[in-house]
Amino acid sequence: MKFVQYYLDCLSQASYLIGDETTGRAVVVDPRRDTDEYVEDAEAAGLTIEMVIETHFHADFLSGHLELAAATGAEIAFSAVAETEFPSRKVADGERYSLGEVELEFLHTPGHTPESLSIVVYEHAGDEVPYGVLTGDTLFIGDVGRPDLLASIGFTRDELADKLYDSLHDKLLPLPDATRVYPAHGAGSACGKNLSTDTWSTMGEQRVTNYALLAPDKQTFVDLVTEGQPPAPEYFVYDAVLNRKDRGLLDETARPEALDLATVERLVVAGAMLVDGRDPDEYAHGHLVGSINVGLNGRYAEFAGSVVPHDVDIVLVADDGFEVEAKNRLARIGFDRVVGYLESPLEAMTAHPEKVQPASRMTALEFENVKADIDGLQLIDIRNPGEIALGTIDGATAIPVGQLPGRLDELDPRAPTVVFCAGGYRSSVGASVLRQAGFDDVSDILGGYGAWAELVPASA
Repeated sequence: MKFVQYYLDCLSQASYLIGDETTGRAVVVDPRRDTDEYVEDAEAAGLTIEMVIETHFHADFLSGHLELAAATGAEIAFSAVAETEFPSRKVADGERYSLGEVELEFLHTPGHTPESLSIVVYEHAGDEVPYGVLTGDTLFIGDVGRPDLLASIGFTRDELADKLYDSLHDKLLPLPDATRVYPAHGAGSACGKNLSTDTWSTMGEQRVTNYALLAPDKQTFVDLVTEGQPPAPEYFVYDAVLNRKDRGLLDETARPEALDLATVERLVVAGAMLVDGRDPDEYAHGHLVGSINVGLNGRYAEFAGSVVPHDVDIVLVADDGFEVEAKNRLARIGFDRVVGYLESPLEAMTAHPEKVQPASRMTALEFENVKADIDGLQLIDIRNPGEIALGTIDGATAIPVGQLPGRLDELDPRAPTVVFCAGGYRSSVGASVLRQAGFDDVSDILGGYGAWAELVPASA
């Protein structure tokens, strides 16, 4: 058996290639849209990808089933209860699919979504103990899938949590302790609240360490998994719907159009958003007025999708040579309206200093020394509720970064404003959103709450 896990750190997303080397037949599970790696690895191993299997309609990324099917001729498979606008094979609960010696068993495991599917992998068809189980977003390492993401499109979190409990206890927990668990996401994903940094485990380990599986009864489980979930990024519902649809395909090799500054300005006046993917410190030294900073070195797609609407044109600012990467990473969440990038951004900004502004960033010590003297200080904590519960700076208003664009009316654009997060990446995103919205005096804290919390006890 050929078994490969592909883990995408910037989205905390896992996909899988499973092949039978005796027959050369293979499947891919939960692929991302830039699919060349799967095709190249399969070819190198002498495998033919004949099926693309989706464990559910993902909300946090746009799946690559259409791209991979177009590239290989593979069939697309979903749970039998999934409805798609494109041709797809519907697999039944308990159905088995043979690749040769390797065999797959499909289990319907609704809860995170109604159509959620898990895939039990047998290295040999007659094995009593499965090699592993691909659990999608039903079971994570240290957590289970959140049941509240579809609340806005006709499903209550409690009814999905009820189904999730049954799926876990009736379908997954009966699997042997030695069965490996391979989820679709890991730590950092907003698809759960307690995901481990481990990318795989075993059923035996999860049985004794996963807080949700230790719940003594269904009601306790429902209460546990429905409370304290992080806010879902704004694009989640958009992707969950788009993953059902027939849509355009990504050309991951295509380069966005190079644009001069005058063209960029015309596009912005017409409604395009300017997304600057440089590191926050570089952005702070000087950036085009009105641009939003989402650094490519972080969770670029997730936070761009949290603060940029999905239905606007996007113009990129990026370090030379990173324009295609920026375009493809936005495409991973279905943001395909990249109309171009600013050519030679440093030269363009140097030539037009009147169109450039710095961003104010202060160290935790600088903030601590001046905060008492800032008249009318507006302090904003843009971390998630679970982070804030562990501590915050006195006087801060809590607005998670993804909610900031929709809650601007709760803030005073004339007040001196300081934004902080855990370490300084999200705060640069949030501060740039406020500046783009017309806030006059905005700073963020270098090192975030972590730096401030270390400083304050030492200075007490």
